[in-house]
Amino acid sequence: MRRYDWLREIRRLDPERDFLRIYRIIATHEFPWDITRALELALYRTYAVPSIGRLLAGTAELTGRTQKRYDDTALLLDAVVEHGFDGEDGRTAIRRINQMHRSYDISNEDMRYVLCTFVVMPKRWLDAYGWRRLTARERHAVAVYYRTLGRHMGIAELPQVYEDFEQCLDAYEEAHFGWDEGARRVSDATLDLMAGWYGPLAPVVRGASMALLDDTLLEAFRYEPPKPAVRTAVRTALKLRAKAVRLLPPRRTPHYARQNPEIKGYPNGFRVAELGTFPARRTGSCPVPHGDGPPAS
Repeated sequence: MRRYDWLREIRRLDPERDFLRIYRIIATHEFPWDITRALELALYRTYAVPSIGRLLAGTAELTGRTQKRYDDTALLLDAVVEHGFDGEDGRTAIRRINQMHRSYDISNEDMRYVLCTFVVMPKRWLDAYGWRRLTARERHAVAVYYRTLGRHMGIAELPQVYEDFEQCLDAYEEAHFGWDEGARRVSDATLDLMAGWYGPLAPVVRGASMALLDDTLLEAFRYEPPKPAVRTAVRTALKLRAKAVRLLPPRRTPHYARQNPEIKGYPNGFRVAELGTFPARRTGSCPVPHGDGPPAS
């Protein structure tokens, strides 16, 4: 295989019909490391909306069991990528996501905003630090993938194309980003978790992570801005990495999030149906009917 063979395959696919295939290529062949980092940043970003950050602090999952919450979130989202919306594990993952979310009073607007971060932040990360940028066809497929996930989660008034997702995200952040004490605790716990993966390098990694946050996030959490030299060094290092990755041969076999070294809570494997939490109110099946078998409920 040559470096751009996966992109050539994507150009032969229809983003409306083949969105799952295109998204799998993007997430597991072309940019697995970058998509992981971008989705971490996407989820982290949502804490700056006080209604989201406050709820996460109240559950104590992200402050008391941070690694498990990280693992479960990554593995549930990954199961849908790997097995699709009609595969057994994919449907089970969506059912678990819905059961957990519907056990709390979460507004449709907050749910839609979180979904928007999954679409917009990977594109923005790859614009800045990817070995290549996403094409219009890829952006289209990513939007359709998450539009489909949103339907399975019962989210109303979904954006339709990438530009709609981006506009929704920017407007929501402008209107809702702000300070919350609980959200700051969740932010600190998340940064500590990610830095802790690197042992004695933890302080350096935490500083590097802070250097990737934009000013609106820093202001919302009331963090001191990193020194300009630190920001420049971190961002330059990521751009140099991108140039090196561009010279590598393409990945022949897919790399899923479950294979990431950051997933530490399941050394002996896991069952999708057992991931996540099990609040008292266990409701929330997939709202989209499936014709090939019983509904995911």
